[in-house]
Amino acid sequence: MATLQSLAFSSPVSHCLQQPRLHSGLLSWAVHRSAKSTFNGQSLHVSHPQWAPIRWCTQASRSITMMVKPKIQFIQGTDEQTIPDVKLTKSKDGTNGVAIFKFEQPSVFDSSGEFGDITGFYMIDEEGVLQSVDVNAKFVNGKPAGIEAKYIMRTPRDWDRFMRFMERYANDNGLQFIKT
Repeated sequence: MATLQSLAFSSPVSHCLQQPRLHSGLLSWAVHRSAKSTFNGQSLHVSHPQWAPIRWCTQASRSITMMVKPKIQFIQGTDEQTIPDVKLTKSKDGTNGVAIFKFEQPSVFDSSGEFGDITGFYMIDEEGVLQSVDVNAKFVNGKPAGIEAKYIMRTPRDWDRFMRFMERYANDNGLQFIKT
């Protein structure tokens, strides 16, 4: 299982209130003369520039570790339980590629009535979300039978990011790569 680390160096929401500041320690936020606000139809007039006070935090910053299982979703917030068959193609020059995911009897068909419609194809891991809207359903005798989703990688960076997701997803779901 992978971990996500988020560093809390300058987080405004922490155990210490920290105001944004420049590297030299000077405050970078100021309220300037004649700042106006249309909130509730009232104007705010400030006669002199005012500086917000700096409150220094003496405790060392800590990292937060969260466990993130790589997953695939068709409806945001609802994990797909069916493991897909994945086919990869890559251009000869290595600049782009395509991944085609085929799901036979995906679990999203069981839950789509409860949670809403399929909104796209989302691959989620500790680095973030890869997404595509190229999703097609297959019907047999008027009943949903499968889904085919296509993810297009247009740069070597996209390819590398996708391969990192697939490595995590494969390790977590017992998949293996077979070159044909």
